[in-house]
Amino acid sequence: MTLTLSPQSVLDVLRPVQDPELQKSLVDLNMIRNVQVEGGQVSFQLVLTTPACPLREFIVEDCEKAVRTLPGVEKVAVDVTAETPQQKPLPGRQGIDGVKNILAVSSGKGGVGKSTVAVNLAVALAQSGAKVGLIDADIYGPNAPMMLGLKDANVMVRQGESGEVLEPAFNHGVKLVSMGFLIDPDQPVVWRGPMLNGVIRQFLYQVQWGELDYLVVDMPPGTGDAQLTLAQAVPMAGAVIVTTPQSVALADARRGLKMFEQLQVPVLGIVENMSYFIPPDLPDRQYDIFGSGGGERTATELGLPLLGCIPLEMPVGIGGDAGVPIVVEAPESAAAKALVAIAEQVAARISVAALS
Repeated sequence: MTLTLSPQSVLDVLRPVQDPELQKSLVDLNMIRNVQVEGGQVSFQLVLTTPACPLREFIVEDCEKAVRTLPGVEKVAVDVTAETPQQKPLPGRQGIDGVKNILAVSSGKGGVGKSTVAVNLAVALAQSGAKVGLIDADIYGPNAPMMLGLKDANVMVRQGESGEVLEPAFNHGVKLVSMGFLIDPDQPVVWRGPMLNGVIRQFLYQVQWGELDYLVVDMPPGTGDAQLTLAQAVPMAGAVIVTTPQSVALADARRGLKMFEQLQVPVLGIVENMSYFIPPDLPDRQYDIFGSGGGERTATELGLPLLGCIPLEMPVGIGGDAGVPIVVEAPESAAAKALVAIAEQVAARISVAALS
């Protein structure tokens, strides 16, 4: 039987094309929309599950190849857009209006670059076209305002229907709230658990977040009150564990990972930061100053994906101090490319979990 060129025949030839992550038909997932045929011109909309889809080009190519098998096709135009799915609700946990997915970036110990990863992850997601917010939940050491170039930002507190509402600061495509906006730069936060619990809940529920695809939470190091509060308060799309190749960091990362598992928060994978050093005057050299392969071994032993390895480059620290994340300041650097790839992997895994 000869197929005639029509919207239905276009859908029929596209039905076998699958989303590589979900392993389901694009047509059955309603990711192919608004099919139009005018003469030999075929156009349709491809709706991905995240703007940061790492396989976008392959999916578009598969679609074009399938449509060109139809007789009479002269041109194929694919309009690519995205609709990030909503994380599934969990009993006893209250979601945030307008926020689709909440992601924790955590570490077992301090000094592994967790905040650097969280900030660059948020900015990379925003660069892909997603709507992104960031909670600096490291109440005792709030560094995100400096890293995002917002240390002098003036945030507004206004009266809402249910009390005071905080307007987040905004830069590099990311909305941010932090304890750093509410205290003097040199003022220490000397709080016990209940007060920390209260401010984290305020950051969750008393901030004018608006519509967000992803709300990234930069957690304090360790396995304490902040992690417990967050995991018990909101439905989490997942957690990313940041470590370095050192054995002591990996041991602490394991503890943090087990904590999230006990709290029934899915762990999306491990990020190995400072994997190797690239000297600025010898960009082709790599030095394993903190060891090598630790993140990969740990991920394999625990049955988790290694989301990526980020090299140690001087522009990473310089950009953080200057308020310009590496994915903005030096997008062609090895560290920036690694961070963007990690953001794509995280977004893909969140979408798979939401649609499974």
